[in-house]
This record gives sequence, structure tokens and C-alpha cells, in this order.
Amino acid sequence: MGGTRLATTVSFSEPGSGVSEDEEQAVIATRELRRTFKSRRGAVEAVAGVTMEVRSGEIFGFLGPNGAGKTTTLRMLATLLPPTSGEARVAGCDLRRDPGGVRERIGYVGQMGGSDPEITGRHELEFEARLYGLGVREAARRSAELVEALELEACADRKVKTYSGGQRRRLDMGLGLVHRPQLLFLDEPTTGLDPQSRARMWVEVRKLRDSGTTVFLTTHYLEEADALCDRLAIIDHGQIVVEGTPDQLKRAVAGDVVTVGVAGAGQAVMDLVSRQPFVREATLDGDVVRLYVERGETAAPDLLRLLDAAGLELTTLAMSRPSLDDVFLRQTGRSLRESEANP
Repeated sequence: MGGTRLATTVSFSEPGSGVSEDEEQAVIATRELRRTFKSRRGAVEAVAGVTMEVRSGEIFGFLGPNGAGKTTTLRMLATLLPPTSGEARVAGCDLRRDPGGVRERIGYVGQMGGSDPEITGRHELEFEARLYGLGVREAARRSAELVEALELEACADRKVKTYSGGQRRRLDMGLGLVHRPQLLFLDEPTTGLDPQSRARMWVEVRKLRDSGTTVFLTTHYLEEADALCDRLAIIDHGQIVVEGTPDQLKRAVAGDVVTVGVAGAGQAVMDLVSRQPFVREATLDGDVVRLYVERGETAAPDLLRLLDAAGLELTTLAMSRPSLDDVFLRQTGRSLRESEANP
């Protein structure tokens, strides 16, 4: 599979546990999945009890900052890391009891890719197909299908080291798809790509979903999660803090968002506006106050009058509809964008 060679949703059928119909039908179903690493300072719990379900034929996104536990969770589900505790069923197989069955049914594309720079993309695809038991002719036929589907005709017979970033990522995706998996894991699929290549990758991911492949992707790009995901979960400090469709999560942050900046007077603005009836919620970050209001167009004039009467000089004022970053801020107390800018 692209990124890591893996040559081959958790059974909850232990005595007294019972298995729900939804869990049986889910492509991924986990219960209290945990992963602890040992360090000089003691045990570090990278994943702290993840319980979730991923449905057949959807694009499911794992959104969170670097270090949140999203890649560790993905690597456990892809059998690349053993869970410390918890249960999971992946593609109909028990993660602990039948990791080989999981590998046969999934594709995996890691962040760094796994193609050999010194051989051609076509040869790499054929080699991967042979690893999964395809004969020589069938491997060549499947490789040709993927070259065409991923629009790699112009570079398929060149060495991989000559590929652009976008071409290399499409080849990585082809390696993960060569055995026609029912579930494809994509770890940060567009990191480092230019905007055009990123948009091209989004098209390919949607095609996979439309063809019936379930896609589980990790990302820290807000626009990517919003544009691609049918449902998503936000993970922070190893735990899922909220889950739903992008629209559901944004609707939970009612009304509009008004962001106000007043140099050196953030707390004064916070004290002033938090008492106003048109403000549902307010948060302070330095000199920036973020307000959640019912209607931004009516709240903004009232806000300007309040600040003027209090002798507070406005430096910035912005109004927007709630975004996934607002969802993240509300759930975790910090901005995902700022977390990425200051890892």
C-alpha cells in the first residue's frame, strides 16, 4: 500500500458485551481505543479512548492540530501500531484477532509516501499488485487502469524521482488502491501540495467515494475537511471532542461571529460586551474578542456605539459565518489555525 507495505470493525462479541446492528454495518467501529507510549518522563497517552463509527461509502475526516492523536489513531486502525487497549472492527475484521484480514481489505497512503524514486510509476504499481497476489497480466491490466484513472499517462513510464508533488501523491493513492480495497486511509493527503494539485486531489477523493470506496482521511486543513467530508470528528489531546457533518457542527455555533480588536484593551472590551443581551457568547484572546451573536449586521452597529461611548478605539472589526475553526475554538478553547501556525 502507498506509504507502507501492508501485505494482507472490532469484534465486540465477548461474553456479555453484545453487538449492535449499527456496529456490525459500520466499516469502522471502535470502543475506547487507546495508545500509550513510554518516555523518559513516564507514560504518554497519545490516544485517550476513541469511540466512533465510520459508515460505508462516506468520506470521514479526522480534524485536529499536529500532535492531537489523529495519525496515531489512523495507524492503529491500519494495523501499523497495536492498540494499548480498547477494541475496533475494521472492514468486517477484528483489529486485534485478525490484522491480516484487515490488511487485505484496506488501502493505506501515509504522509511520506512509499514509492521508490529510482523506478517508474507503472512498475511500482505492477509490483504492488503482485504483492497482493495478482498474476503478471492482471497486475499490468490493473496498473494501466489506475494510470488512466489517476491521469498519470504523461509520467507513468518515467522514474518517480522526476514526478511533481501532485503526481507523486496520485501515484501513492494508486498504490493504496491497486487491490480494490473497500476502505482507504489517507493521512494528510494534500500536505505540501500547491493549490492546483490540492484541488486535483480533492477531485480524486470524491471519485473514490462516488465509486463506493469508504475514505478515512486525516487533515489539519479546515477548507479540506469542509469541502470533502460527509462527516468528521475533531480530535484534541487524544480524544474526540465533537463529531457530525460539517454543517451540523457549524450550525451548533449559532448566529454570526464578530471579531473585535482593540489595542491594549481586550479585557475592557470583554467586560463591556459580555453583559450585552445581543451577545450569546464571548471569548478573549489577547487583544482580540470573538463574539457569537444572532445577527451580525445588527450587532455590529450596536457594538460600535458601545465602544465609542466607552472611549475604546477600535483597531479591527470583522464579521463572518461560523467556520470549522469556530467549532474547534468553541470545543477546545483555542483556534486550530493558530495551533498550526505555532506548533
